[in-house]
This record gives sequence, C-alpha cells and structure tokens, in this order.
Amino acid sequence: MQERRRAAHQAIQREFQVGLSIMITPELEEYIEQHIDKEPEVLHELNRQSHIRFLLGRMASGHWQGRLLKMFVRMINPKKILELGTFTGYSALAMAEGLLDKEAYVDTIEIDDELEPTIREFLEKSPYGDRVHLHIGKCEEVIERLQGPWDLVFMDANKRNYPEYYKICLEHIPVGGYIIADNILWDGKVIGPLPKADAAQTQAIRDFNDIVAADPRVEKVIIPLRDGLTIIRKNY
Repeated sequence: MQERRRAAHQAIQREFQVGLSIMITPELEEYIEQHIDKEPEVLHELNRQSHIRFLLGRMASGHWQGRLLKMFVRMINPKKILELGTFTGYSALAMAEGLLDKEAYVDTIEIDDELEPTIREFLEKSPYGDRVHLHIGKCEEVIERLQGPWDLVFMDANKRNYPEYYKICLEHIPVGGYIIADNILWDGKVIGPLPKADAAQTQAIRDFNDIVAADPRVEKVIIPLRDGLTIIRKNY
C-alpha cells in the first residue's frame, strides 16, 4: 500500500513539474495576451517608459502580473492596500483599478525620490491615480506614520529587508488579511549555492521564504509567475 501511494505521489509530482517546465515562447505569450484582459493604455505606456527611462525597467509588474494583482484586489475587496516599493507606479495603479469600494485607496511607499516625477506623471494620467497615495521614504518609518491596518499588503521593496517587512506587515493586517510578496524565487537563486554577486539579497529572500513556510499563523501558496509570488493569508 505504501509503495502504491509513493508511486502515485511521484506521478503527481512529475505531472506538476512538467506543467511548470512549459517554455513561454513568443507565440505562446501572444496567445496568452489575446486571452486575458487587455492592458490599459496608460499602463502600457508606463511599462514602456519604465524600460526607456530606467535601467531596471523590468521591475515594473507588466501586463500579466498587473492583471493578476487587479484580480486579487477584486477577490479580496480591500478597503486599504499598502504597497512596499512603488518603482514607477505600475502595480499601484493596477491594484487601484481593482478597488470596488469608492472610499478604498492604496498607500504606496518608495524610497527613491528620483522616481517621484515619473510616478506622479502617470498618477495624473490614470483615471485611478486619485486612489493612490504616494509616500517617499523608508518603508519602516513611513508605516509608523500612516494609519493602518491594511487589508492587503504588496511587498516589492528592498529584498534584504523582506524578513523584517514580513514581521511589521503581519502586525498591521487583520485576521483574514493578505500579504503578497514578489520576487520570492529570485531568478531561481533560492536553491543551490549562494551567489556572490547579490548574496545578501538572496539570503534574505531564502530566510523570508523559510520564515513564512514555518509560520503557523498563516496560509501560504507560491505562484511561479515571472519571478514568483507568495500569497499569504493571516489566520490568527
């Protein structure tokens, strides 16, 4: 009986691994984009300008993840969202688009004040820009000044601080609240030898993943979209 269960479990694992190993070719990418909601024009232009104006333009959430974040907001129906790490504002605007309550809004925190002109430019262009409240400064300091709690937190700031951000954010969401953490697969560097180039960031993400996995207070699941998203729900 145990051998039969083990064989069945291995078969399921193989099937799951095959599913994860699908290569996203340009043709398949085009197919996906034809079968999901269209990227709003303002966000399309923001994504384009993020790549033109900034070296790490890929930090913008982009079409697929942006539509997923909007969908999560629709499903959770938060009154207040906290975002750690605005970059150029793509994810903040995608989440604001999903807000159902007329009084709901997004608090977004960005430490790099050189990004502020681009962020504010596209907040003004977007019909949802007035639902986004931009705060410039360190996440830890700004959170203490703001009025929580938040129903949903999107973590996408300094990866070295992910373990500390998790501790802080869990204190500022109610039971039933959510945390979505981005970049938790870190280009696959969460497994194998620790790379020398960005060892501190990689180790912090590994530590964060281990902390969340071992925390009995939360439910968690990893979605291997782009660089990986962990969806966390606070149970108590």
